Amino acid sequence: MTDKEIKKQKIQPREITQELQESYLDYAMSVIVTRALPDVRDGLKPVQRRILWAMHNMGLGHSNKFIKSARVIGETLGKFHPHGDMAVYDALVRMAQDFSLRYTLIEGQGNFGSIDGDSAAAQRYTECRLSRIAEKMLVDIEKDTVDWQPTYDNSRKEPKFLPARVPNLLLNGAIGIAVGMATSIPPHNLQELVAALIYLIEHPEAETKDLTKFVLGPDFPTGGIIYNPASIEQVYITGRGPITTRGVIDIQQTKNKKYQIIITEIPYQVNKAELIKKIAKLIQEKRLDGIRDIRDESDRDGLRIVIELRSNAVPQKIVNQLYKFTELQKNFYVNMLALVDGIQPQVLSLKDILQAYLDHRKIVVRRRTEFNLKKAEERAHILTGLAKALKVIDKIIATIKKSKDREAAHQNLIKKFELTSIQAIAILEMKLQTLAALERKKIEDELKEKKIIITELKLILKQPKMILDIIIKELLEVKKDFPSPRKTKIAIKDIQEFQEEDLIPQEDIIITLSRDGYIKRMIATSFKAQKRGGKGIIGFELKEEDFIYQFISANTHDNILFFTDRGRVFKTKAYELPAASRTAKGKTIYSFLQIPDNEQVSAIIAYASSSKNKSDSENKYLVMLTKNGIIKKTPLKDFDNIRRSGLFALKLKTDDRLKWAGLSSGNDEIIITTTLGKAIRFKEKDVRPMGRTANGLKAIKLKNGDLVAGLGIIKKDSEFKIQDLRLLVIMANGFGKQTLLKEFKLQRRGGQGIKAAKITEKNGPVIAAQIVTPETEEILAFSSKGQVLRTKLSNIRTAGRATQGVKIMNLNKEDKLVGIVSL
Repeated sequence: MTDKEIKKQKIQPREITQELQESYLDYAMSVIVTRALPDVRDGLKPVQRRILWAMHNMGLGHSNKFIKSARVIGETLGKFHPHGDMAVYDALVRMAQDFSLRYTLIEGQGNFGSIDGDSAAAQRYTECRLSRIAEKMLVDIEKDTVDWQPTYDNSRKEPKFLPARVPNLLLNGAIGIAVGMATSIPPHNLQELVAALIYLIEHPEAETKDLTKFVLGPDFPTGGIIYNPASIEQVYITGRGPITTRGVIDIQQTKNKKYQIIITEIPYQVNKAELIKKIAKLIQEKRLDGIRDIRDESDRDGLRIVIELRSNAVPQKIVNQLYKFTELQKNFYVNMLALVDGIQPQVLSLKDILQAYLDHRKIVVRRRTEFNLKKAEERAHILTGLAKALKVIDKIIATIKKSKDREAAHQNLIKKFELTSIQAIAILEMKLQTLAALERKKIEDELKEKKIIITELKLILKQPKMILDIIIKELLEVKKDFPSPRKTKIAIKDIQEFQEEDLIPQEDIIITLSRDGYIKRMIATSFKAQKRGGKGIIGFELKEEDFIYQFISANTHDNILFFTDRGRVFKTKAYELPAASRTAKGKTIYSFLQIPDNEQVSAIIAYASSSKNKSDSENKYLVMLTKNGIIKKTPLKDFDNIRRSGLFALKLKTDDRLKWAGLSSGNDEIIITTTLGKAIRFKEKDVRPMGRTANGLKAIKLKNGDLVAGLGIIKKDSEFKIQDLRLLVIMANGFGKQTLLKEFKLQRRGGQGIKAAKITEKNGPVIAAQIVTPETEEILAFSSKGQVLRTKLSNIRTAGRATQGVKIMNLNKEDKLVGIVSL
């Protein structure tokens, strides 16, 4: 195309990037201002405002009868909002849903959708009218209280914003996505907002922090509980941030003593049907265990979801899992973005929004006062003319009779009686009945009344404080008209991010490890108590050449340290160990711990986190002992951070192996027992603390062929005295005995010790020695072939140091006892 042709067609050449940029910005601003974002003054988007204005024009007040929604949609589309009918209907439906808005602006009749995500019926089937609180949004709109703008076809005017006697932006919140920005404002409680507004009027210097004493937090129409109250204040100050909400759950016990979890409230904007589907899917995937049935018992009286639990389920564990894996715990992300002055999108604090609303109401009240003043003055002007005319009514009548026509009469009245044009017209239109005495009195009284009103209105305009008093009065009237207790509760304490152990019930367990590295955890109650001398029950299904050689009692929340015979240590949580039945083999430990092939786990200890269990603060040191009698004490905190490949806890000689580990306070006593029946008791202070890489010190002098068989730590801060404690000694051939601990005198570290048991071919070498207290009721004895005996400790006789003990378990010819656990 030539330049002449371009000029002829009035085409202007433009750089394409500039054109695209300007067009995009124009489009973006159009979406932001005219569609997606609410105005801070009335809290409404344009489509919502136009629907309410259309219904107001149609006379659809809350006391009028319902009419079809289709008529409202047609009125809105035809006169004010030239967009799709479904977009308008969706906006109308949301304003009628009591689970979407805290205070519905439209009263609906028919199917307006449900919390299950069901769509509303077609607009031809539903009916609507304005709610009482919506009428408060429109009151005084005819009194020149708001600005007006032409409609899309320039055929009429529509309000730019509504007078809004209620603070709707915070009252019902707003959610909208514009171009490059979005708003997400939660609903609030009217009573709290009114209290905050009145406080802000009386204390203009108040900060957002002061206002949070009145506005406690969002008040969602679906209820729920808000946690982390400290974060709410930060959200209100910055205008942004998450607010954590939870549904309301109650644990109930049925007549048959089974438990039910009852859900009566769910977080805002959570789809109930999808929530139930999610729970069912988690059950199917076995991520939720212990649930027998789930059903929805919701009706017109309220929401109710019932979850039936199995008899062995732990209710609190399942509740924690529901919060963890479903939307029963949800963050509402606040972004208090709104249009200021109708054109400027801004993120506002709580005070900013309340102040903007008050500024809006000041203008509304002032403009209404000016409008009323103008009307009162106009009426007073006419009444003054009428009163003046009635005093000389005969002359007035004579003047009118002599006049040629109405226009001449109008001019004669103005000239002869010094009346204004408006007063003259009013006299000409005056009815004869006005001449009656009572009617004349009414005019005089009305004139006096108007003069008083005019004086009051002028006073209001001169004194800004009076405008604020009017705003307070009207706010209190709204508060009285719409009493509404808070639906969403505010939790006093914060909620922490879920940890894995929060979902694990605390149970006493037994952890076992076989020589070939098969490990498992079992509930301690898996083993029934038997009498001394029994055969026990099958505890494990092991290969013929495998046997159990490590086992401890623990709690599912305990930290577990694994020590290898070469002095390396690994760490895990008890609940992370594979759970298995009593007869199961378990899983190989090498599948989840990076233990070298040439090393074997030789000691396991369990301890609770000090943050979870204050009593464990006494466990300050880790005491380790080798088979050759080398002892070492290292601060437990040195093992807080252990990498997956483990850490070295002890430096060993080539022919030595780490065999035992225990926890101490630093002021305890230690007793060491050997396989040949020797024992030495000394103070822990005889062993100085060392670093992780140190070699250790000699604990006991061993004879040829003797090895260490057990390590016991005597707690000095225990509630039990030394005379209450006993040393339980177990021999390989199924024998055992108890000996009073006070029979073992205190010695110095490094000695040969004294006799602890008489060792013969009948009872065999000592394989374990353990300190027991009066609280110890039972023991579990394990054999190398997997036999387990649970028996009462009282069945094992208390005897002197030089005795060989009594048989506690009958073993097969090739089987041997390998250890015990006290319960």
